[in-house]
Amino acid sequence: MDRKPGLSVRLKLTLSYAGFLMLAGALLLMTVWIFLRSHLPDVAVLPGGVLNRAGLMSTFTSAAGVVVVFLLVFGLLGGWILAGRMLAPLTRITDATRMATGGSLSHRIRLDGRKDEFRELADAFDAMLTRLEAQVAEQQRFAANASHELRTPLAISQALLEVARTDPAPVSGELVDRLHAVNARAIDLTEALLLLSRADQRSFTPERVDLSLVAEEATETLLPLAEKRGLTIETSGEVTPTHGSHALLLQLTTNLVHNAIVHNRPDRGTVWVTTSVRPKTVVLTVENTGEPLTPRLVSTLVEPFRRGTERIRTDHAGAGLGLAIVKTITQAHDGTLALEPRPGGGLRITVSLPRWWLR
Repeated sequence: MDRKPGLSVRLKLTLSYAGFLMLAGALLLMTVWIFLRSHLPDVAVLPGGVLNRAGLMSTFTSAAGVVVVFLLVFGLLGGWILAGRMLAPLTRITDATRMATGGSLSHRIRLDGRKDEFRELADAFDAMLTRLEAQVAEQQRFAANASHELRTPLAISQALLEVARTDPAPVSGELVDRLHAVNARAIDLTEALLLLSRADQRSFTPERVDLSLVAEEATETLLPLAEKRGLTIETSGEVTPTHGSHALLLQLTTNLVHNAIVHNRPDRGTVWVTTSVRPKTVVLTVENTGEPLTPRLVSTLVEPFRRGTERIRTDHAGAGLGLAIVKTITQAHDGTLALEPRPGGGLRITVSLPRWWLR
């Protein structure tokens, strides 16, 4: 915003230092003047001769004037130097802020010295720049991946339409089916992106939600898919009250169970869905059998468009946003998300949310 020019902080501090020094000096001189006026005799015998009270007070007043002028000059000069030294860290912080405003997020202040208010401000600013740089990089990767994922079905649709236009034969049912499948994939991806945006903006009204009931609802919905794949779903747990959006928490649980079903053994696999209550949190845990996973691969699964099969698509593989949506919904509910490989293969995902307390 535009502001009118004003005095610099350094000049204000200088005037403050000089003014305080002048005030302290004036009070001291006034105290000495009152003391001399009250206790000096009418005539004083000095080594240089005899001096009455009036002459002595006049001499003191002249000397006090010289002292006041000296204090003014000393206060202005010393205050300017001291203010410059005190504000030097703030100048570095301001320069770093301007660089960040210009788009450079890699610069860090790294202010040396022991901890004080300026060092705390500089450290907090460096931490903010680190988070911003990571978020910008993540957003850039997300935009690139989203463009790639959206471009793929559109390119396939264009190729199929070109084939249909150049082929003199009537449009076959197989071509229509392929176009329908590609279009459905694009719609699913768009809806996933919209859901991701909604969860990230926290545009919902919190209400009491029982995670155990949500888990049962998600399990019943996906039970036909599990039976089709020859998998078993086991649910257990207790009442787990939390607060948030029922629709988003249902989407979170559905994504976790769906992910556990799709990325499982070809047959005779198992999915475990459990809920539990801790002193301050409620916990939803979804585990599945499957191929052994490395901790390095598991740490990347929550990134958008990442899949455990390294982008190899199968039926029901989804848009690659399932766990990214889970992460965003969890953060929107002030919870934590933890992923770890199971010793025998497969994945264990734990969602911890704040516990609902009756008021």
